[in-house]
Amino acid sequence: MPHVDIKCFPRDLNDEQKAALAEDIAQVIILHLDSKDSSVSVALNQVQPEDWKAQVWDTEIGPKMDELIKKPGYSM
Repeated sequence: MPHVDIKCFPRDLNDEQKAALAEDIAQVIILHLDSKDSSVSVALNQVQPEDWKAQVWDTEIGPKMDELIKKPGYSM
């Protein structure tokens, strides 16, 4: 049951763009993890830049750096 939780700075995406993003990500997950489309879920959480460090970096990136399969090119 792969679940992808995308966190990003706010983007002005309409429903069609969000659906296309979710579909593209789902297809990559299906390809690489041999999953079924019905098993994949995708969330899009937009975080204000001023909240990024506290809400994302300090809780999900910094403390889990060894677990990341793609590390960011920045630090905080």
